Amino acid sequence: MDKKLLDILVCPVCKGPLRYDRTRSELVCKVDRLAYPIRDDIPVMLEDQARQIPEEEAL
Repeated sequence: MDKKLLDILVCPVCKGPLRYDRTRSELVCKVDRLAYPIRDDIPVMLEDQARQIPEEEAL
């Protein structure tokens, strides 16, 4: 994942910062507990495509 791209991407729901989870290939918003998938090196920043993160995983 390109560092410059990570610096400018924000959560489309709350506009908060995202954390890159390399092992799951996702961008994670801890506030909304959503994980946006990265497919073919392209972040899919659609709320309906995001995975809901269980509360215990978001910690």
